[in-house]
Amino acid sequence: MKRLLILYMSRGGHTARVARVLMETIREAGHQCDMMDIVEATHEPVGWDGYDAVVLGAPVLYGNYDKNFMQFVADHRDQIQSKPNSFFNLSVVARTPEKATVEGNRYMQKFLELSPWQPDDLKVIAGKVDYPSWGMLDTLMIQMIMKMTNGPTDKHSVIDYTDWEDVKAYGRHLITLAQR
Repeated sequence: MKRLLILYMSRGGHTARVARVLMETIREAGHQCDMMDIVEATHEPVGWDGYDAVVLGAPVLYGNYDKNFMQFVADHRDQIQSKPNSFFNLSVVARTPEKATVEGNRYMQKFLELSPWQPDDLKVIAGKVDYPSWGMLDTLMIQMIMKMTNGPTDKHSVIDYTDWEDVKAYGRHLITLAQR
């Protein structure tokens, strides 16, 4: 039995939901898995030695990663790299097949350029448009981005582009990563 840790940053809750589905998939396969928000992991000790693999996940917000997430990665690079590890990002641009790949997702490429940590394993996951839950400024900014990328602009739209079966397959893949 392997034990995995999923560390995630979530702004609106969708990345947390992905982390939870990953955790449940790993547990259903008979392994142990914990998940911890980056904010919590910044303030509470992480028992790195108790895990066989570490997974980190973050959404892309306006083309960037949250500065606290990037700082956590920089501060804990050695602990993360000491085990099999993986990184996943969530972005609405990944709703198109060519941008749902590691090579085709400019935000994953941006992470690899900026991060002091070079993950063993990478995954791009399509995110969610949820205009009703966003404030006015976020809605306007996302509508502008969506207009440029031929995405939905109706301020009442809620569209989950996440392929949940693919997320579960990634969870099973993470178990094989922990067994290395």
